[in-house]
Amino acid sequence: MNIITEKLAIKGGKKAVPDGTIKKWPPIDDTDRQAVLDSLNGANHAFGPNCQAFEKEWAEWNGNKYAITTNSGTAALHMAIVASGCSTGDEVIVTAYSWSSSATCILQHSCIPVFVDIDFDSINIDPKKIEAAITPKTKAIIAVHLHGLPCDMDAIMAVAKKHNLKVIEDACQAHGAKYKGRKVGTIGHCGAFSFNQNKCLCTGEGGMFVTDDAEMLAAAQSLWSFGETRKPSESRDYHVYALGWMYRNNDLTAAFGRSQLKKLDGFLARQKENAQLLSELLQGTPGLILPTEISGAEHNWYNYTMRFDMEALAVRANDAGDFRYKIVKAMNAEGVQTGVWQSFILPAMTVFQAKNGFGHGHPWSSPHAQPVDYSLDQYKAAQKHCDTHTGMTMPLRAPNGEEAVRATAEGIRKVMENVSEL
Repeated sequence: MNIITEKLAIKGGKKAVPDGTIKKWPPIDDTDRQAVLDSLNGANHAFGPNCQAFEKEWAEWNGNKYAITTNSGTAALHMAIVASGCSTGDEVIVTAYSWSSSATCILQHSCIPVFVDIDFDSINIDPKKIEAAITPKTKAIIAVHLHGLPCDMDAIMAVAKKHNLKVIEDACQAHGAKYKGRKVGTIGHCGAFSFNQNKCLCTGEGGMFVTDDAEMLAAAQSLWSFGETRKPSESRDYHVYALGWMYRNNDLTAAFGRSQLKKLDGFLARQKENAQLLSELLQGTPGLILPTEISGAEHNWYNYTMRFDMEALAVRANDAGDFRYKIVKAMNAEGVQTGVWQSFILPAMTVFQAKNGFGHGHPWSSPHAQPVDYSLDQYKAAQKHCDTHTGMTMPLRAPNGEEAVRATAEGIRKVMENVSEL
């Protein structure tokens, strides 16, 4: 590997990634425009025919028996909590590091999140630590396939079976990722996908709830549509049978999603090729910890997440977060589109530390709840990851290819090989 000795861009040198090298996501073509226009010219802009078709096509593509299209991945996660039979004061186990929705979906149904530390290598929940977090109040485990890497589902499903728990797959970032040949969202009892701007299938905003269980489907469906028991496409009686929200999708968004779904396999293949090339180009880069895949798991490379080896860089643990931002700023100056994805571990967020989701300490103050401990020293691996990571999505996405990946790798190596200048 050649050592890059050019002056850093942040010090006045030439950028490694010229402006315009990285193309925007998602690629839009005439098939997308026509699909949306046909919907716009149609008669139903609410839950219309494209919504019903999108549900069917997604279920077929992913391998699920049932799918419900939603207005967000967060809505789909809330539906999964309800589908799993969770109620006020019940506990749901979740990773200590993820997007906030992975845990706030638990609060949305007045349940109690119980956090478990991550495995540093995979960045996913550490299955060896789950059983110690189970109590008589535990009803479900949320397996977050973070950044597109599947969790160790064999281990998680074994613990769930032993304790009669439901497993919810948070596959919001993991479209097409596989565990031992099975697509995520088909292994647990139910799952959730997101289709917002950044996701591997983008509809602007939107999501999908999936399950193979008819009873779980009915429970999720009731929450999804005002607490009613019939879908908008059926003859509705407009009677509220239980507390519900309005989580439905709309026809325009679904039309866009259907068009993008036809191209998703190609998008994912390009993403994987780009990630593999980037890893090859970055092998041996000083101070850089590259992403890994666990045994049996096939990454979709939604987010290419690197960590900085602060010990190798002779940076004290207390200074790691600040120095990480210096490195990221220098990479950005080179034109590398990388950033800090989540700068707080979940249990450190105010809503959990204050234990006050809805006022008056609810749901933690509920007589149906029991005390939980969110002391931050329980989540050392999550905190270490949080302080040392950076990640990227756009350089690996279609239509970007080898040119964008090679330029990005050059920018990363250039900074890391001259990190002493920062």
